[in-house]
Amino acid sequence: MPTVRSFVIPTVMKHGLGAVQTLADEARALGIKRPLIVTDSGIVKAGLLERATAPFKAANVGYAVFDRVAPNPPIATVDEGAAVYASEKCDGIVGFGGGSAMDTAKSIGVVAANGGSILQYEWADPQPIKNRIPPTICVPTTAGTGSEVTLWAVITDPNRHIKFNVGGTPHIGAWVALIDPELTLDLPPAVTAGTGMDALAHAIECYTCAYAQPLPDSVALNAMEYVAKHLRVAFAQGHNVEARYGMSMAAMLGAMAYGTESAGAAHAMSQSAGGVHDVPHGALTTRVLGPVMEYNYKGEPQKFARIAQALGEDIRGLSVWDAAEKAVDAVYRLTEDVEIPTLQELGFKREEIPHLAEIAFKDPQTIGNPRDLSLKSYVQIYERTFEMGE
Repeated sequence: MPTVRSFVIPTVMKHGLGAVQTLADEARALGIKRPLIVTDSGIVKAGLLERATAPFKAANVGYAVFDRVAPNPPIATVDEGAAVYASEKCDGIVGFGGGSAMDTAKSIGVVAANGGSILQYEWADPQPIKNRIPPTICVPTTAGTGSEVTLWAVITDPNRHIKFNVGGTPHIGAWVALIDPELTLDLPPAVTAGTGMDALAHAIECYTCAYAQPLPDSVALNAMEYVAKHLRVAFAQGHNVEARYGMSMAAMLGAMAYGTESAGAAHAMSQSAGGVHDVPHGALTTRVLGPVMEYNYKGEPQKFARIAQALGEDIRGLSVWDAAEKAVDAVYRLTEDVEIPTLQELGFKREEIPHLAEIAFKDPQTIGNPRDLSLKSYVQIYERTFEMGE
């Protein structure tokens, strides 16, 4: 008998140019009277936070700001934010920024609604999260992480040098996502590339993973098409509104493909390695994605052939195996075209491979990979990744 699976997206998604201007109206509709705006210092320095605060000022709505989010947010930051939420007597949350800000916002909500420390809510079965997070609105300022619609947050434990997942339940999903492509117009090319490729990785891994389902499959393929059409242009022409619009759609759709399930080896590798070196998640995921696909396509050749088609490859007249290889080639080319740094450039060394392979093998996302994995497999994939960077 087939396994019964569910697909739940509790978030109301509102997408379009100028969507952020409705932030106060959306908060009011959720009954929020004093939100905590969760963001980072980069957003503040860039003057972008005004895009979030202006609607509240115009509506005479009071708010508090927690701007101490760091890339790859640690446990202490989440717990500090939850303390601020309580001391400021807030009744709702706005996550405004990239994936780190939105992951932190949702995690603050978990602690606010359930108590304790976010460390207590490391993913487990059965889920430890009993209560839904307070009314939460996520407003992404990048296009790729998809945290605005996922049922997950990723938090760093500096003591164990790992990242861990929180979620897998609708209780952590944002109540509303306001997706405004205009907020991404000033993204630097490197951030555009890393986050955009992260969206592609979400789509590819969720489409091919052991938990794949028809509904998330359809949005995953659509996300791949958006990335193939728009990422190179967004990278080269940051103020191209059409390209930014397309990439914001790719991010949302790629993240929707996650559902309540998991990804595969590329995310197992990047998430675990990201606890070893504090580097951008998107760039790290991208660098291992091609080698992982090169390893995986034998497990799902027909799906990889369909990926090639979604990425714009001409597979007419090809065998399913040759078509599947086209998907791998397409991702390798795109990785180079948007100038993703190599593992060496990100600060990793070959002598770290045994440790990196070991922690990747222990990551729960290994289970969903479309081809069986062993510790030796991860060593081989890492060796291939370093080889591609030479």
